[in-house]
Amino acid sequence: MTGLAIAFLILAIVIVWGGLIASVLYLRARPERADFPAGGDDESYPD
Repeated sequence: MTGLAIAFLILAIVIVWGGLIASVLYLRARPERADFPAGGDDESYPD
């Protein structure tokens, strides 16, 4: 492998794993909402 190929390989690994780690940290800090604002009923479909 050339030096340029290795550099791009490392860059791709950093982008993928960095995105994964950032996503995990974001979800740990802000988990999914358990409460939702008042809204429509789930089964209020017109016939």
